Amino acid sequence: MSRAILKTLLAFSLSAAAAIAQQKDISRPRALYQKGVAQLEKGDLVGAQATFEKLVRLYPRNEHAHNSLGWVLLQEGRPGDAILHLRIALKINPKLADAELNLATALGEKGELAEAVNRAHNALELEPKNAQAHRILGRILSFSGDLKGASDELRIATELDPSRAELHDELGSVWAQQQKLFDAEEEFRTAVKLNSRYEPAQTHLGVALLSGGDLQGAEKALARAVQLAPDDAVAGFYLGNALEAAGKNDAALDAYHRASELKPDMTQAETRSGLLLQRMGQPDQAAEAFRKALQVTPNDPETRNNLGLALLQTGQGDQAIREFQAALASRPADVDFRGNLAVAYLEKADFIDAIQELRKALDEAPNKADLHYNLALALKLKDDLPAAIAEFKQATDLDPTLADAYYSLGVTLWQKGEFTPAAEALKSAVHIKPDYSEAYYTLGSVYKQMNQLPEAAQALREAIRLQPSFMGAHMTLSAVLRAEGDSAGADAENKTAAALSKEQTSRQAADFATNSGKRLLSVGDLPGAISQFRNAIRMVPNFAAAHYQLAIALARSGQKQDAEAEFQKAAELDPHLKAPTP
Repeated sequence: MSRAILKTLLAFSLSAAAAIAQQKDISRPRALYQKGVAQLEKGDLVGAQATFEKLVRLYPRNEHAHNSLGWVLLQEGRPGDAILHLRIALKINPKLADAELNLATALGEKGELAEAVNRAHNALELEPKNAQAHRILGRILSFSGDLKGASDELRIATELDPSRAELHDELGSVWAQQQKLFDAEEEFRTAVKLNSRYEPAQTHLGVALLSGGDLQGAEKALARAVQLAPDDAVAGFYLGNALEAAGKNDAALDAYHRASELKPDMTQAETRSGLLLQRMGQPDQAAEAFRKALQVTPNDPETRNNLGLALLQTGQGDQAIREFQAALASRPADVDFRGNLAVAYLEKADFIDAIQELRKALDEAPNKADLHYNLALALKLKDDLPAAIAEFKQATDLDPTLADAYYSLGVTLWQKGEFTPAAEALKSAVHIKPDYSEAYYTLGSVYKQMNQLPEAAQALREAIRLQPSFMGAHMTLSAVLRAEGDSAGADAENKTAAALSKEQTSRQAADFATNSGKRLLSVGDLPGAISQFRNAIRMVPNFAAAHYQLAIALARSGQKQDAEAEFQKAAELDPHLKAPTP
């Protein structure tokens, strides 16, 4: 409870007893009052309420009894009941500043902000140098949107009582809302310096440092906040943000998971987990995180969209389409949702619906380069190459940094036999994205057809340097070297390509077996799923995803020990793959 209010409650003086001087025994009200205060010190609100209610019944004209009961009711989340007693206290004694402050607070919680401001001003007229009064007025002004007024009042409060960490923390919070981040950070630092165990200030300082890009300082402050208040989900969530920004992905996921456990309705934690898992290449786990978020907010279109993208990554096109459609039902004008739906149709080779959705999106946002790019892909896949080329060019005009658009334009022009403009487009792609191995490979292939063999060999070697396992680049380079008369070089490249081809064939077969096993697992065929996962591992022994899925299937079939071994193997091969939390 507030030290200032508790101090007031403890100061039940002879003036309070004088209000009941007609009673023969004035020791009893003082004893009851002190009992109530002692209960408050122990955190026993229920007991304190009963004591102050008794005091009010015995001495209904005692303003301190009504004020104390009002304060307790306010702490119990009953501002309406509190207001009744606080008004009585002020009717008995209009100059009771603490009752004005408590009434201001209760009115603020009820949303009656205009009267709340007036009551706080009344308290300040009675006690102009009351830091708590300036604090409460500052809080109410912040609730009403008057941030400047709020910061002015809280600044006065810190000047009147500079040793209270919570005042500096609240002033910093209002500065932060005004985007005065330097001032906010200074106040948070002052609060922490005054009381290093004051967890809200540690959390706020961490968030401020995170916003300013001081990742190390942010992590330190937020870790301290979590240490001080292990059950504070908000502090844990922001610690996850800091860890994620620092590239400590596994630790960030742990922090998000803990925050979600502490506060299941905190969907931001599951959402950030899902987005991070997507970036880590774990779309299955990402989809699970988004589904958990949807259990709390089933109609949230952003989460529906995120789930759709994760499902699309796992090849579940039909389910992805349903999620994008659900997102659009909530927000029909969102062109990004519509664009994602179009991409899902593209993945299913439903070019007509994809083109229809993309044209609708372009009606709303004609200057979005990515929409023109996706429309070009759909048109290309429909073999409408002139229209596709026009859309690719539109995409590059709108966004000259879109390397994929230049690459796809180059491929399309190459297919039309327009080699020179194709080579120019591909050179633009690698200029924008120097590590674009596919573009170098295609450029080398175009040069080969133009009989520019040295240029072809140079482009193909760069593709191989960027991606040594690029089988097609090795094969094409072999043909180029043979045409140049370098038989030894050609044979070496051909041998490398053959070895890569065998390896890729095994990996493709392992992928197919793993995906088949996942489908069987989803319908409850555990023996069939286990067989397919073991088959995938036989073909590619170090296939982490197959070990992980096998572990899940074994766990579901009751083979706990074998499952643990497979989870361990999967984690050794890919540290991001962790056993699901029970």
